[in-house]
Amino acid sequence: MEEDTDFRIRFSSLCFITDHVGFHGTIKSSPSDFVVIEIDEQGQLVNKATDESICKISKVLPEPSNFTKKTKLDLQILPFEEGSNKEASTLVRCSNDDQNPQCGSEKDTINSGTSECEEERVDVLGSLLDERTNELLTQFACDIKEKWNSKTELVGPSPEFSLGRILDKNRRAILHSAIRQKFPFLITVGKNSEIVVKPNIEYKELCLLVSEEEAFDFFKYLDAKKENSKFTFKPDTDKDHRKAVHHFVNKKFGNLVETKSFPEPNYNAGNPNIVITVRFREKAHKHRKRSRLEYQERKVIYTAFTLRKENMEMFEAVGFLAMKLGVIPSDFSYAGLKDKKAITYQAMVVRKVTPERLKNIEKEIEKKRMNVFNIRSVDDSLRLGQLKGNHFDIVIRNLKTQINDSANLRERILEAIENVKNKGFVNYYGPQRFGLGRRVHTDQIGLALLKGEMVKAVTLFLTPEDLDDPVNRAKKYFLQTEDAKGTLSLMPEFKVRERTLLESLHRFGVTEEGCVQAWFSFPHSMRIFYVHAYSSKIWNEAVSYRLATYGPRVVEGDLVCLDEDSDDEHFPNSKVHLVTEEEESANTYAIHQVVLPVLGYNIQYPKNKVGLWYQEVLSRDGLQTLLTLWKSKCLVYSYKKETNEVTWLFLLNAFSNLPQHSQE
Repeated sequence: MEEDTDFRIRFSSLCFITDHVGFHGTIKSSPSDFVVIEIDEQGQLVNKATDESICKISKVLPEPSNFTKKTKLDLQILPFEEGSNKEASTLVRCSNDDQNPQCGSEKDTINSGTSECEEERVDVLGSLLDERTNELLTQFACDIKEKWNSKTELVGPSPEFSLGRILDKNRRAILHSAIRQKFPFLITVGKNSEIVVKPNIEYKELCLLVSEEEAFDFFKYLDAKKENSKFTFKPDTDKDHRKAVHHFVNKKFGNLVETKSFPEPNYNAGNPNIVITVRFREKAHKHRKRSRLEYQERKVIYTAFTLRKENMEMFEAVGFLAMKLGVIPSDFSYAGLKDKKAITYQAMVVRKVTPERLKNIEKEIEKKRMNVFNIRSVDDSLRLGQLKGNHFDIVIRNLKTQINDSANLRERILEAIENVKNKGFVNYYGPQRFGLGRRVHTDQIGLALLKGEMVKAVTLFLTPEDLDDPVNRAKKYFLQTEDAKGTLSLMPEFKVRERTLLESLHRFGVTEEGCVQAWFSFPHSMRIFYVHAYSSKIWNEAVSYRLATYGPRVVEGDLVCLDEDSDDEHFPNSKVHLVTEEEESANTYAIHQVVLPVLGYNIQYPKNKVGLWYQEVLSRDGLQTLLTLWKSKCLVYSYKKETNEVTWLFLLNAFSNLPQHSQE
């Protein structure tokens, strides 16, 4: 393995449950020395399962919306949720006049000849709203645009204006449309017959890319949903800018419209102007009832498969597959992350891709040391933690005894194996979670994210290794220049994550706010991966401190799991018990029942020196405000599932409790 002094110090200083002298060896000399095979929920090894024997992917509820997550204040998403509410720096003007710009419109667009229509919309509002409500609505709209124009951040929850309850359904529908047509920079939301008006953040984001006139007309076009209509943005000679506009429209409204670029009529061949035209997708704007058969034909396609990869990070593999299939990384779901320097097998599900389409890229991805098989249609996506565990085949090379140990090497190895069988092992997160061998470790990025230091987090992410290859030359160029566009031209196409980040930095700028927006270009699972890494580092250190301070004894103030049969790290707080002085004296509990908290939400922590240690460490790292947010993880071996439930991870696990699988 690569020499990494920080890792060597970090892991050699950890405390363990046994005093066995052990032996030296090297793992991961090559990827084939470390084979990881996922075990699905039915206990099947995913590399062996056939189309007939493999289980159906369980249907899961969709993730809660961002608003639901905010109410829980989960530590692992808190910094990102706060960042997502920051307003863009370029703002639109406030005007009480009805705007009817004609630029960017063609004769058959929804925006042509709308003066009379605008007056009708105003009349509709006047007829449906009383004079005072109409005035307040107009003032609310003007206030929003004035704040945007003055670059004043909208602090706290998004401002909203209620029109009150309107019981008549048809009247509500007319009002929704009339308001959006008159004020495209606002959106309307229905709540139990009440109409609530809010700022349209997507309008504001589009104004960063195009003129306010174009944004105004575009959102009116979207709301009108006029059949066979199209909308055309102003001519544009900047290819990168056009690409950014395409990306924005397709990302935000791709299920409704499609975009294409065309040369402007009568263009100069020496300096062609290109226009972006937007059209509604066929039948997407028609609101009619569909037959059961038609609904089934239109429902989202999910294709499950087993991914085999060699010596490749999982996020890089997903990014490459997404590029080849024409989807985005967040369309892939999986049960857990896998090692880089290894041969790994895991179940995956991709949305919006048919089995036939996936099979068509099999030859291409083989060049990247990836294979896909067990390809079949399923009903839904996977979720993190939807597995029984992982089966490992590990080759240890360069075996030798410890210095000054005269015992027979074979005997020492057999002793070590028996020791693990009888006493279990400490459930430390392994080096791969932290980026072994890299200049920047994943937990360093996670700490920067938790502290809200977004520029630092992005800089750490793009820090080069001491290698002279195209990827690292591109990263070095970025650190020297902060030129995202230039770096993008140097970054190889297969580095999907880096290119995604650079495209966003080029669009939003290398500022604190720009880096927040850029970080949101990553899928959710990747955004929180680095925060998980920091949490895992703290948990490792806490376990080591606990064992060094109290050893294998269960002492007063420890937390223990009361469910003896639990092989899951998710169970209610009622099953977690604070050890009393009497229970310590009576040796009521064993070390394998002890649990420790992982940074997270709404969980208790030890009432002894270990609890104080957590506070000191978080204060050391500048996270004092997060001291009350906890999540729990048991100390010993578990499957480390990740869900929205409370998580417990045991400090220690008996070897006999591990899943047994015969070697084939």
